[in-house]
Amino acid sequence: MNDSVNKWIDAHLDEYIEDLKNFVSINSVQGSYEQGKPFGDGPFDALNFAIDLAAKYGFAINNYQGYVGTADLDPSLPRSLDMLAHCDVVPAGEGWTVTEPFKPVVKDGRIYGRGTSDDKGPLLCAMYAMRAIKECGVPLKKGVRLIMGSDEETGSTDIAKYYAVEPEAEMTFSPDAEFPLINIEKGQFRAEIAKTFEESTALPRLVSLEAGVALNAVPQKAVIRLEGFDMTLAEEPMNLVSKECGVSCEQTGVQEITITGVSAHASTPELGKNAGLAAMMLVSKLPLAPCEQLDVIGKILKLFPYGVTDGQGLGIKMCDEESHDLTCTLDLYHVTTKEVSVQFDSRTPVMATKENCEDVAAANVSALGLDFISKGMVPPHRVPGNSPFVKTLLNAYETVTGLKGEAVAIGGGTYVHELKNGVAFGAVMPGIDTRMHGADEFFELDNIVTATKVYAEAIIELCS
Repeated sequence: MNDSVNKWIDAHLDEYIEDLKNFVSINSVQGSYEQGKPFGDGPFDALNFAIDLAAKYGFAINNYQGYVGTADLDPSLPRSLDMLAHCDVVPAGEGWTVTEPFKPVVKDGRIYGRGTSDDKGPLLCAMYAMRAIKECGVPLKKGVRLIMGSDEETGSTDIAKYYAVEPEAEMTFSPDAEFPLINIEKGQFRAEIAKTFEESTALPRLVSLEAGVALNAVPQKAVIRLEGFDMTLAEEPMNLVSKECGVSCEQTGVQEITITGVSAHASTPELGKNAGLAAMMLVSKLPLAPCEQLDVIGKILKLFPYGVTDGQGLGIKMCDEESHDLTCTLDLYHVTTKEVSVQFDSRTPVMATKENCEDVAAANVSALGLDFISKGMVPPHRVPGNSPFVKTLLNAYETVTGLKGEAVAIGGGTYVHELKNGVAFGAVMPGIDTRMHGADEFFELDNIVTATKVYAEAIIELCS
């Protein structure tokens, strides 16, 4: 380990925190396209903040038409290592208690705010690792580039633009996950299940059910609106669903019920309490006038039983030794008097194929008389766990933390999913749920220091 670099990192934590506060204060949820601002004002402002910060710290910068920014530690060296992070965030969502999503605060050894751990905080860990090496005068023989994107949460079209004009580095890691290291990312399979029908005017009826803010997040909140309904008849079903599902059901209007669950990332849906599914369960228990809308909701509950997150209802439950279980979660809900539309997000193991996954789901949905709309499957990503690159990163992690390093598989997809020699490497320490994509997202200050030191060590080992 380089003592001068580690001491520099310790000494600059307060400065890092101020930079992260300013960064997180920018609401960088995707907005509407404008000329020069491909993802709207927020991601544009956040990207330019990061680029300007890199310039301030003496790095050579480049802006790729508002899609991506880069910072090179020493552009005269041959490009060898890329670090790939992002400036955009998922929507703020409901249920924040420690602070407002874009008003970051430091409390009890943590910094809270949307993007603190996904991915503005880790991006700055990588930048500060570069800065520490630069300001401590550590000589390198190979080039290091920090790539800063602005569309990771909504499709990664930014990175497609970048790699259309730039080659891949021989090694890439993304500080957008957890330590020790992720060398396998499951495939992804998303689809919509829908049905339109004749409107039934018979009362009492369900007017609307809405839930979900992003396809890659278990919905925390659902709202049911009814018409011609005696709300006293909802009391017992609400209590039943609250108890069965571990959610809260509350009357929030004359004929309105709000269900509050627990959000979770779509790659770990078992950690959430799905408010959308709980809302559908509640609707199925209310004494409403029979209609096709309610029949469709019943069919969806057969495909997605509450608490079942392994795809069993769709007939696609599977598991392999290398990448483990398939996960599946229903995350977007739109129900009116004339249509039902829901969308699911499934993370598929290495063994999943079109034949044993997509085709099976489509057949089972169609058998219930529902429409199935899929854009196909995204294949899994795998880098050999015994490669010199992976071994060096794990060695850097072990050297700094004293913890055992190992390569693991996850259900989440990161920026490196399409890169031949790309892995996800931190920045969150093992066993810590930073509530990314949920309310009260945070990043621990000790974790910040450790991650920055790990990245500095990795850069030195790979590029000296």
